[in-house]
Amino acid sequence: MSYSTTLTNHFLIAMPGLQDPNFSRTVTYVCEHTDQGAMGIVINRPLEVRLGELLEQLEITAQWPGAGDLPVYQGGPVQTDRGFVLHSTGPTFDSTLSITSDISVTTSRDVLEAIASGEGPEATLIALGYAGWGSGQLEQEMSANAWLSGPASEEIIFRMSPHARWLAAAQLLGVDLNLLSGEAGHA
Repeated sequence: MSYSTTLTNHFLIAMPGLQDPNFSRTVTYVCEHTDQGAMGIVINRPLEVRLGELLEQLEITAQWPGAGDLPVYQGGPVQTDRGFVLHSTGPTFDSTLSITSDISVTTSRDVLEAIASGEGPEATLIALGYAGWGSGQLEQEMSANAWLSGPASEEIIFRMSPHARWLAAAQLLGVDLNLLSGEAGHA
């Protein structure tokens, strides 16, 4: 795969016709895309769970009062019992993958401990599970018109209401998803 075709640090925006319940009307931030496949985090599916519940299960004491109220997202259908924290780059943790100079993803417990103590990254999105594609699978889905793709935006990931992210990500490309048909086709 050439550098120009990687979707790392891009949004995958579900087309209106994508009926898979795991991805209908989602925006997925692609953390890694190589010849071997792709991995991303769905950024617009908040769960009914708050971080406080996860901290309690992990026996981590929240010293920062706001930690318990942070939302937790359904990051995708793979390994839904595992946590992934998308965050602004800053301190590194035991298991951090730097995606860009500004965005990283961490899967180790120490990032949650830092958030709980009020010393975590400036911006975070906490998810359970991730979205994964095998070699060539994402490219196949792209050619079947399942997804739009475009450059990611920290504003959308970290600061926008999760319910506005799907339309906003498409608007970055000049696309109004409300005007697209749910029917796929090729010209």
